[in-house]
Amino acid sequence: MAELRLYTTGEGVIAQSEFALEGLADTIKGKGSAWLDILKPGEEVKSFLEELGVDELAVEDIFGHASDTVQRFHGHRFIVVRARDADNRLDTEPVAIILKGDLMITVRGTRIPALDVFSRRLKTADDDEVAMGVDFLLYELLDSIADDWTPILSEYSNNLDELEYQVFDPTEAYDGLLEGLHDLKRLLREASKSIESLQSACLRLLKPGERLINENTLPFFTDLQQLSTTLVKRCTAYSAGATSTRDTYLSHVSMDLARSNAKLTEVMTTLTIIGAIMLPLTLIAGIFGMNTQLPFNTSEIGFWPVIGIMSTFTLLMLGYFSKKGWLSK
Repeated sequence: MAELRLYTTGEGVIAQSEFALEGLADTIKGKGSAWLDILKPGEEVKSFLEELGVDELAVEDIFGHASDTVQRFHGHRFIVVRARDADNRLDTEPVAIILKGDLMITVRGTRIPALDVFSRRLKTADDDEVAMGVDFLLYELLDSIADDWTPILSEYSNNLDELEYQVFDPTEAYDGLLEGLHDLKRLLREASKSIESLQSACLRLLKPGERLINENTLPFFTDLQQLSTTLVKRCTAYSAGATSTRDTYLSHVSMDLARSNAKLTEVMTTLTIIGAIMLPLTLIAGIFGMNTQLPFNTSEIGFWPVIGIMSTFTLLMLGYFSKKGWLSK
């Protein structure tokens, strides 16, 4: 069962129990501009939209996979933008908007915090602004979606600053840095989906020659377009900052790994040289230690010639290693 919310600029909020979709036209007649919000639409909503004269392509978008769009059909305008949903997941949801006469209809499949903000704004709007009609309602709705992202992007900026500090902090090794940067990148990508769809809608609404809004609301939508452009730039800058910080972190990890490998190589080189020197010495000691008749075995001073042979081999090998540069760092 769909959840309905109806607001008229003449009488304010109308309880759901006091109206039905079939008699909506009579309910809002003579009460100024009206906003009908539909959450989780069903077949009864589909039938209502078709009877209202909403184009079948728009209805298919609403009940299918709605893509961001701004279109003018016969007798009404159809807009789809994305907004942040309220389930704290990494996603945004489409909000379908239909403007027909003095009625604005929003259709969505999940709860959107920006629409609650828009509802509160309507209750405090000036009479002169309300008198501009549904185009002003559309502006307030899109502006609420844009404003919803402003504190979120500020939070992302603070997160990025903290991650940058941790990456460049030499005094402590922080856990989860790479995961935090990837999460931030995902959040920024999802925010971009909503903000860029909002920017595209504003550009389409303000397109010269086929402007889809009234002249008296032009300054409002111009300001909204500038705001959406600023948000897009912020999102792009934060995403680039997260990418740069991630690359710096990976570079630090690579440098640390390279230093560790260099130390390990140095140790292995030293051990190899020691082993190479000890090998002939061990061979010489093994030969002269055999229980057979060998030169120097019967001599009282035979120990020193053997030591001399071993020392000679050691010096020759050290000289050879030094000439090859294996003893230098």
